[in-house]
Amino acid sequence: MICNGLEQLVASPPGWMRGKRLGLLANQASTDRNFIHARDLIAASFPGQLRCLFSPQHGFFSEKQDNMVESGHVTDTITGLPIYSLYGETRKPYPEMFADIDILLIDLIDVGTRVYTFIWTVVYCMQVAADTGVRVVILDRPNPIGGNLVEGNLLEPEYSSFVGLCSIPMRHGMTIGELAIYCRRELHIEVDCEVITMAGWKRSMQFADTGFPWVFPSPNMPAASTALVYPGQVIWEGTSLSEGRGTTLPFEIFGAPYLDHQHVLDFLRADDCIGCRLRPLIFEPCSGKWAGHACTGFQIHVHQPELYNSYRTSLALLQACMLLYPVDFSYKEPPYEYEFERLPMDLILGSKAVRKALEEGTPVQELESEWSQELDEFHQKRSAVLLYGE
Repeated sequence: MICNGLEQLVASPPGWMRGKRLGLLANQASTDRNFIHARDLIAASFPGQLRCLFSPQHGFFSEKQDNMVESGHVTDTITGLPIYSLYGETRKPYPEMFADIDILLIDLIDVGTRVYTFIWTVVYCMQVAADTGVRVVILDRPNPIGGNLVEGNLLEPEYSSFVGLCSIPMRHGMTIGELAIYCRRELHIEVDCEVITMAGWKRSMQFADTGFPWVFPSPNMPAASTALVYPGQVIWEGTSLSEGRGTTLPFEIFGAPYLDHQHVLDFLRADDCIGCRLRPLIFEPCSGKWAGHACTGFQIHVHQPELYNSYRTSLALLQACMLLYPVDFSYKEPPYEYEFERLPMDLILGSKAVRKALEEGTPVQELESEWSQELDEFHQKRSAVLLYGE
């Protein structure tokens, strides 16, 4: 049976945590397999030691929507402890927030994609912990889209933002514990950091293989199937097309009123959609982009997740929309994740050059060949932090 880091911690509490003052960065998805929350399990396992809670983007209960929809500091009604929001007046904790703790426990679900902001909240916490002498302990969880496949260009340093603070590809193939250690090395964060590893997890596992229930970590990540398409489908956030927000299938469906199903399908190359099928549909969002308007688009059905390259597929679809509909297609203007000048699409892609190449009609597979050397270098660095095998 697979046990996540939280379950491992409470099953065998380490002696070095005895008597230490604890903080916990978590949200509603931070549970064991029986839906018991990390806050409750830790409070029971370490009586009187839990002093405060922290929440990432979307709030402690994952109730807030996307892109600069902030949550405030509140008091937890169950424990009476303060919950400090790290997506509100600040995204980086103030040093005084760590004044009453010796150890910061982190129990968050990462969905395997660079632009998902939880890991960058972790990085900010590690930086402040290094300055304040607080120890960081990551309670590891499965990467819901597996730990083998890596794809995409590496983030270019000049496009660093809250959707990417470290030079990694869009799909990184690491658990949140591995990724935290990787970022600590690459960003030279001198923090005392430990990972409570899982038992029984293998890199080839999809989320359905783990036996864990899916608890949505953010409002528009309702299912593991959403996470599987997200490394590519998140790019629609930087465009005028709907990424499916305001529907029951965010990121799995996308479109706009001006698309034509057959025109888009005819544009694609045979290798653009390996492992998935594009099902034409029309949908009407009830909020967000094109709310109340009928959108022509597609649903992505993944039937071979081990072969499916989400970033490749979505880049090819993005290029189709750029080139087939030059009048109607447009990019989202700033602000985006607290960046008020740079184009959101460049921040999402981690590169202006990738956007320009797509606009010029460069095939996605040609771009992938250009990324191969930097991905090889990333694989070498990544291999040094991997905690799990087959």
